[in-house]
Amino acid sequence: MQDVLSQYGFSESDCSIQPLGNGLINSTWLLESAGKKYVLQKINHTIFGSPGDIAYNIRLLADHLSHAHPDYLFVSPIRTLKGDDLVSSAEGFFRIFPFINNSHTIDVVEEPEQAYEAAKQFGKFTRLLSGFDAGQLKITLPDFHNLGLRYRQFEEALLNGNAGRIKESAILIDFIKANKNIVDEFERSKANLKIRCIHHDTKISNVLFDEAGKGLCVIDLDTIMPGYFISDVGDMMRTYLSPVSEEEKDLSKIRVRNEYYEAIEQGYLSEMGEELTSIEKSFFHYSGKFMIYMQALRFLTDHLNNDKYYGAKYEGHNFSRAGNQATLLQRLMEFNPG
Repeated sequence: MQDVLSQYGFSESDCSIQPLGNGLINSTWLLESAGKKYVLQKINHTIFGSPGDIAYNIRLLADHLSHAHPDYLFVSPIRTLKGDDLVSSAEGFFRIFPFINNSHTIDVVEEPEQAYEAAKQFGKFTRLLSGFDAGQLKITLPDFHNLGLRYRQFEEALLNGNAGRIKESAILIDFIKANKNIVDEFERSKANLKIRCIHHDTKISNVLFDEAGKGLCVIDLDTIMPGYFISDVGDMMRTYLSPVSEEEKDLSKIRVRNEYYEAIEQGYLSEMGEELTSIEKSFFHYSGKFMIYMQALRFLTDHLNNDKYYGAKYEGHNFSRAGNQATLLQRLMEFNPG
């Protein structure tokens, strides 16, 4: 690490470094030096092919928010001695963030109030950037939430994938095909949805909370790109509504919790209620179907393609996750909000 640390004026001999968090993409450590704490992170350049684009986006937003909303807590990387936001070394791409004292993250939503606070923070983030031209941002993950593309990839897997797995997945494949109207609605809806600055990864662990359990800000900014609000709201529904995660094999445990749905709706609209058009608001419930269907589609496609993208910890792992998400989608389609 010395090559990286020296560019910030740190000496490895004077630093304490230990693993931090349980993120699946980037590698993260808690760095302590001279009584101060920092967050050291290595960007996974296999997933993010152009780390410099991430640094560009974050700096662009940091500069905008510091002028337009100077009181907002936006956690951007500290600069190197040369003024860079990112360090390239033989080991990869690194950056250092300030550590926000008296803050913490949550791995699993345990009460509606947490869902409300998270939804409020993601809504606030997009609202504060309503005057920012999202078109200035670079695309860090091309076609990340392009549902039409994901369906075409599914169709290709049906033609060229593992024949045995295709046969064994017939019921799940039929379910995906029967609900293609979700794809069609997305294609029709795009003309009615405003392109905004969207986080795109709204799991609860991407919000900082204070000691009183109130949301402070959003973090993990690598996926910030131009997009539609349905991506952020839909991902919250996908990850907050059910009491069990996408890894749960007992499908009887999957359900939509009304109080969490209401918390997401109230929290997000408390910030974005006046920003969203009436047409956009009509897509609020659809947001959940959009994201859950897309994830079921992606897991099943990967299963048919012999787990090339997500990999698998056991035989049939992605098939199991696809079934989990298909069940959650069914529960949401049966759910009557309010």
